Amino acid sequence: MTDAEQSGPTEWGEHPNGVGPWETEHATPTPTDPRYDADLLENGDRRNVVDAYRYWTRDAIVADIDTRRHPLHVAIENFGHDSNIGTVVRTANAFAAAAVHIVGRRRWNRRGAMVTDRYQHVVHHADIDELMEFARRRGLTVVAVDNTPGSVPLETAKLPRECLLLFGQEGPGVTDRAREVASMTVSIAQFGSTRSVNAGVAAGIAMHAWIREHADLGAAW
Repeated sequence: MTDAEQSGPTEWGEHPNGVGPWETEHATPTPTDPRYDADLLENGDRRNVVDAYRYWTRDAIVADIDTRRHPLHVAIENFGHDSNIGTVVRTANAFAAAAVHIVGRRRWNRRGAMVTDRYQHVVHHADIDELMEFARRRGLTVVAVDNTPGSVPLETAKLPRECLLLFGQEGPGVTDRAREVASMTVSIAQFGSTRSVNAGVAAGIAMHAWIREHADLGAAW
């Protein structure tokens, strides 16, 4: 099945966007570069991708992102079938994270990912210890994100470049085992009445903190 058959309005809900067939959008000949998908060129590209990737095949897009990915990994515990995982995957894709690691249940709700999981490496680990072994092999420093006593404010923390940000599920936060094995725990400053921010929101804040510190902003779209 081609990208054109698999994508379409589902990536945008009820409000399709994108571009029409190449010949109606451009005055130049139809590309023959193998990165382009023949069906998308003929029928248009309605996917939720940046303009630089219009009409490209999924494999070509992933291969190109792989040349630009950051040494930032993101992990989220999935012991309660957290609906925030899709949001985490979508944000990780936006920031070109190396991979998203799901710890616990293999199944997760992909709706919030808005199809970005097709372009983002997603890895499953049975438990925290398996994740830690992966981090050890890759030389990644594990940083838990949780508002707990003794945590370091994210706003003043220096995040490692080769980093794995670890998030807990909505409500209870990271598990005791995750907090125990993490090299450090950072918290997000809050000033209102709520005890915690949404897990998907927290992941976005923390990932962006890493981006501000380590990414080449000149390479952003």
